[in-house]
Amino acid sequence: MSTAFEHPTYNYKVVRQFAIMTVVWGIVGMTVGVILASQLVWPQLNLGIPWTSFGRLRPLHTNAVIFAFGGSALFATSYYVVQRTCQTRLFSDKLAAFTFWGWQAVILSAVVSLPLGHTTTKEYAELEWPINILIAVVWISYAIVFLMTIKKRTTSHIYVANWFFAAFILTVAVLHIVNNAAIPVTPCTPPRSTPVR
Repeated sequence: MSTAFEHPTYNYKVVRQFAIMTVVWGIVGMTVGVILASQLVWPQLNLGIPWTSFGRLRPLHTNAVIFAFGGSALFATSYYVVQRTCQTRLFSDKLAAFTFWGWQAVILSAVVSLPLGHTTTKEYAELEWPINILIAVVWISYAIVFLMTIKKRTTSHIYVANWFFAAFILTVAVLHIVNNAAIPVTPCTPPRSTPVR
């Protein structure tokens, strides 16, 4: 028997998934940071392997901490907050699941491509264009899930936290798309090498 005051069933699965990966990517990103800090004192820790050199691991560290760790935390909190404050389930469970698996695919692509030296050389925008396209698709899907959840809310007003989340989602989308607006001439930019003199 249901009552008018019965709470809706929220989608906590995707919130839990992002929360768990926040911890995982936090450990990974900060471990890489400790390795890099150690290499500043003991350069031989790179073992003479190009993939473990400071120049290749630093973008991996910054991307892991900012986008993998921080991004997963923002997904988790925004998905939790929007459901509770709007008193409704996420707009689409399948699209929300896509944002989780798509974001993890982006991160794993970075984990593979950056140590191999595939980079645009732009600070905090090092990932190559195929990964950037996936980021844009995932982020637009995220915006759809979040904004459509607000649209179908059962509360009369929109909580301030949701305005801030919506602003950050839209701002990051614009920044990412504009910053990476370039026509690729090759599948990926080959690693840059400095000629030996």
